Amino acid sequence: LLAAYAAARGGPRPLVAALLCGWGGDVLLMPGADAAFLAGMGCFAAGHVCYLTLFGRGRASVGAGAGYAVALAVFVVLLWPDLPGGLRAPLACYSLLLATMAWRAGVLGRYAAAGGALFLLSDALIATGIADWPPLPAHDFWVMLTYLAAQYLLTTGALGRPDTATGTGGAAHRAGGVRI
Repeated sequence: LLAAYAAARGGPRPLVAALLCGWGGDVLLMPGADAAFLAGMGCFAAGHVCYLTLFGRGRASVGAGAGYAVALAVFVVLLWPDLPGGLRAPLACYSLLLATMAWRAGVLGRYAAAGGALFLLSDALIATGIADWPPLPAHDFWVMLTYLAAQYLLTTGALGRPDTATGTGGAAHRAGGVRI
């Protein structure tokens, strides 16, 4: 539904593609088998590449990038021993791509930045489940809440909020957001 909304609002193609890749990843993750998990992770990875295309060459915060790099390194080191051997390398590569997307999302403003951070949190919760760490109470609820909020905020940041004074586009339009 969010992809249809973005398309109806004239959203950039990389945004619509990223949302559709997320939907494909969601569908592939349903069976719970390792092969389906890897295929779903591949769909999400393709979506992150679409988001990175959308973010273009805008300047991202170096401080935020350093924060994401440290968080990624610490999380991977802590999680590594508890991950199944066959998923370690794919999860590490995916995590690097995800952290890069989360960091770069800030070029579209605070909504997209929050969306990138929530996407990272959602997938971190999933990773703790794969590593058989003790789950949060209502674990699946928190995974889905953070994921849905992430996609909504990334979409809001990419579409921009209308200026109430001028009726023109919001942050993404003023910043020269990509329209492909």
